[in-house]
This record gives sequence, structure tokens and C-alpha cells, in this order.
Amino acid sequence: MAQSNMQSVAKEVPVETGVERKDRRKLSEMLTRIVASSHVLYGKVRGVHWNVVGPNFYSLHKMTEEQYEDLHTANDDMAERIRAIGFTAPTGLSTMIKNSVVTDETELLKTDEMVRELIEDHEKMAKLLREGVTEADSVDDPKTADMLTERIGVHEEAAWMLRATLS
Repeated sequence: MAQSNMQSVAKEVPVETGVERKDRRKLSEMLTRIVASSHVLYGKVRGVHWNVVGPNFYSLHKMTEEQYEDLHTANDDMAERIRAIGFTAPTGLSTMIKNSVVTDETELLKTDEMVRELIEDHEKMAKLLREGVTEADSVDDPKTADMLTERIGVHEEAAWMLRATLS
């Protein structure tokens, strides 16, 4: 009878794909910041989705639903990338908040203020992702660079669409 290994804990694993451990470690730290920031943004977008009111309700409600669904998938992909390069992905809300460039929302804001904050947050994400691309390129990790490059455009478009709703 096979014994369950449910007592196991994720840990660093050796990876021999041509990127040195120290470089993968540094990249995993950058990816942790990106995952954490994206996770905090996910929570804020959900909050806007649930609490938006006013004449733009329907469009903002649908737009934020698309954004949080996209963020959910992207977070999973990026966290799994950390695992693929040999390190553990971040866990726990306090870890996410501590490592995030996006600040956690602590109070309910007016709809236009929530939208302005999301615009700023998407722009922060685009800047952080650019840093991540630079980091990935510097250690010759095209897979991670490509993944992060794609995300830059997603966040820039999200900021543009949100900005257009305020016009």
C-alpha cells in the first residue's frame, strides 16, 4: 500500500536549464514582487466590481470582472513560473501586501476615486513588469521575459480603458 506524502512542504529544487542559481533566485524575488502586487490588485479590482455605482455601473462592472478574471489566471501562471525556476511561490495575504507595489484598500471610496486608484495601480504594475523584463533579459530567461512583456500591454490597456470611463 502506497503511503501518502501529504506531509510534504514545497521547497527550493535544483534546476539545470542554463540559468545560474543566484540569477534564478534574484528573478524569483522579482517574480514574487510581481505576483504579490498582482494579487493585491486582484483584490482591489474585485472590490470595485462589487461596489461600483452610478451611470457607468454596467460598463465598469463588466470591465472589472474581465480584469479580475485575467489577473487570477496571470497570477497563477507567474506563481507557477517561480516554481518552474526552482523556488517557492509567495503565500498568505500578509506576504502579498508586504511585497506589493500596489497598496491594499482599507476603506470604501467613491466610484471615481476607486477608478482613479485602479488606473494608478495598473500603471504601477506596468512599471514593475518592465523591471521584471529587464531582470529576466539580464539572466537570459526569454520565457519569463516574454510572459512579463505580455502582461505590460494588459495593464496599459486596462489603465487606458478605465481612464476613458472617467472622460
